[in-house]
Amino acid sequence: MTTTLLTFVFFTALVAVATWRITRGKIGDTEEGFFLAGRSLSGLVIAGSLLLTNLSTEQLVGLNGGAFKEGLSVMAWEVIAGCSLVVMALFFLPRYLKSGIATVPQFLEERYGSGVRALTTGVFIVAYMLILLPFVLYSAAAALSSMLDLPSALGISRTATIWVIVAFVAIVGSAYAIFGGLRAVAISDTFNGIGLLIGGSLITFFALKVAGGGELSLGEVFAKVSESNPDAFKSVGSAGEDIHGWGPLFTGVLLLNFFYWCTNQQIIQRTFGAKNLAEGQKGVLLAAFFKILAPLILVLPGILALYIANSDEAFNATLLGDDGERDSSLVYGSLVRFVLPASLTGFFAAVVVGSILSTYNSVLNSSATLFSLGVYKTSLKPDASHHEVVRSGQICSGVVAVFSAIAAPLVFMGRDGIFGFFQGLNGVYFIPLLAIILFGFANKTANGRSAIITAVIGLIIMGWGTFLGGDTVKAAFGSGYHFMGVVFAGLVLLQLFLGTVCGMRNAQPYVQKDAQAVDLTPWKPAPLVGGALIVIVLTIYIALR
Repeated sequence: MTTTLLTFVFFTALVAVATWRITRGKIGDTEEGFFLAGRSLSGLVIAGSLLLTNLSTEQLVGLNGGAFKEGLSVMAWEVIAGCSLVVMALFFLPRYLKSGIATVPQFLEERYGSGVRALTTGVFIVAYMLILLPFVLYSAAAALSSMLDLPSALGISRTATIWVIVAFVAIVGSAYAIFGGLRAVAISDTFNGIGLLIGGSLITFFALKVAGGGELSLGEVFAKVSESNPDAFKSVGSAGEDIHGWGPLFTGVLLLNFFYWCTNQQIIQRTFGAKNLAEGQKGVLLAAFFKILAPLILVLPGILALYIANSDEAFNATLLGDDGERDSSLVYGSLVRFVLPASLTGFFAAVVVGSILSTYNSVLNSSATLFSLGVYKTSLKPDASHHEVVRSGQICSGVVAVFSAIAAPLVFMGRDGIFGFFQGLNGVYFIPLLAIILFGFANKTANGRSAIITAVIGLIIMGWGTFLGGDTVKAAFGSGYHFMGVVFAGLVLLQLFLGTVCGMRNAQPYVQKDAQAVDLTPWKPAPLVGGALIVIVLTIYIALR
């Protein structure tokens, strides 16, 4: 245990020191320096930051836990993301960089007006504080608790351990975001990304080795797993699974992916820091390639864990919760402790903490950006100096960190299938905001009033369906993802109705202006590379159907 902890501390400190040395004197006390890394990010750094902001314990714990229960079908959240990133690189990113924005609400203000900016800024900050960050913190605590067997090491209950880890991650993650800005976040993401790819691959390798008893070939292991669970390697889920059939892939799953990768401030902020459009497109498309491969780290270990648990009573015992039933949130951490040599456990725990901090501090930085540029500078103190704007963002990060740490165990503790629950919560605001953003791109005359009405009605409907109307939604639509698709289509039609019938439209069509913030020359191979990535996604689904 001592060796594990020393390795953990060493690797965590190494990343922090290396990040400090690289960013020392380069952060800047300006809005562009703090929030956009001085628009200096290369394609490789953007790709690493995109991946690590996403690839945290919400994926490691959530998706592997989902694969433990449902098999390969949960890969949709990763593989379909490859298609969404292609759309981001070819369609959204050129428009974002042309406007020279730092936040999505800034773009919405340019398109619709200040009212829409205020609404969306508030929605983003509240959602990050009460949904996304609590999930990141709780999944982190669940993983580390089982991975390092911390309740036994600390001599406290699992519940108390969860609270301790949540506080630790919140404090350390806040330091990156508050004192380092986006450049520190992006650089630390890249270091941790290398560690996660190595460590995650090792978990898959050792899990395959344990599943095969150290004697079977790779093909024989897959054959054994498939024989024991015929549904294990099916790309499309069967009845009773969260993603059931082909339908949800083209309704809720696709829509949630589009919002997450194309319009979600937390994710796409690092693309706004690209030194030019070509570098931004390279980074986004490279991230798309790795997202398509991500199931090897984020899904396959969970499938193997079920096979191992059914044949090894000792491992199965590590998956039992306080109620004596298997807890999917314990699967990944327990698998790491079971299959990984003790000498590597501390290293991988540090990698996991790095991925946790990556997502956590990225979301805090995005929250600070939204508040400082969308609330403080525009409404509270328009004449604020650069230093005051940055300072307001640091204070916002601290407040969001405290509330998210308190909410984490309260919202997610005791729930099984936490990844599906988390996606349902995301849908509450993903669907309404995606509807008005895409409509704003397609329709040049829709005004801010129609967008606000559409977004508010969408938030009410999605909130009702998620928190109160579960039985009604299931009976009427069969799947919550179909419900999302129907609501999205209804909101688009509503905004069209408000503009054409109710007269909520601008007299002059919207024309985007070039802020000349960066060079907008595209990367010439981008369309060809994007098309190839989409073909790969379709091939995977057809081959494994």
